[in-house]
Amino acid sequence: MKKHHIKKISLLNRREMLGFIGGIVSVSLLGCLRRQSASAKQTASCVVKPQQTEGPYFVDEKLNRSDIRSDPSDNSLKQGVPLRLAFQVSRIDGESCAPLEGAIVDIWHCDAMGVYSDVTDRSFNTVGKKFLRGYQVTNANGTVEFNTIYPGWYPGRTVHIHFKIRTNSASQQSYEFTSQLYFDDALTDQIHTQRPYAAKGQRNIKNDQDGIFQGGGDQLMLQVAKDAKGYGARFDIGLQIT
Repeated sequence: MKKHHIKKISLLNRREMLGFIGGIVSVSLLGCLRRQSASAKQTASCVVKPQQTEGPYFVDEKLNRSDIRSDPSDNSLKQGVPLRLAFQVSRIDGESCAPLEGAIVDIWHCDAMGVYSDVTDRSFNTVGKKFLRGYQVTNANGTVEFNTIYPGWYPGRTVHIHFKIRTNSASQQSYEFTSQLYFDDALTDQIHTQRPYAAKGQRNIKNDQDGIFQGGGDQLMLQVAKDAKGYGARFDIGLQIT
């Protein structure tokens, strides 16, 4: 009886031990999956993007406005396919990611005919005009939104939008990040068959032929979707501010 009793206790102990070990593995795996899921959510917008050249057409107009289609000098409105462009700006701090509030986000780009405002170029002089330029300040969620038009093209470049993000406060050093945004070639070709773009004719440079795009442009592509008024796009970016 004693031997039988001992074997039974030993068998029960092994079963309990296996169950205990299985429970630890299950909890560990569950905890790991939860941490991975939380981490994925936390760092979803914390993607570092490549900086690119500012180009010759940046003018610090200090125009705080969300709708950049109009020209304040005469209240005219630039014609083109409407584009609603939102930015989600985050700050990367080690392994954590948080919305960046109070950042100044500037955008500027050419009109449907490939013309920039407030600059002198070989083919145009628009000094005093301020269309398709403006900035917004990120809110508590790190977001800003602009109403603009789908850009046109000009010789030597693929279709793009310039942007600059700046911080400047008493509590931190000033920081500046400058780059460009790009569009799917097929979508651009489709939109540029419409008025007023069609009057410009067929563009001569696409993404893979653009020297600036080749410096990381594939990471700066906008995901554009049709909406009720035209098109909408969102760009997520994480900044490593020291």
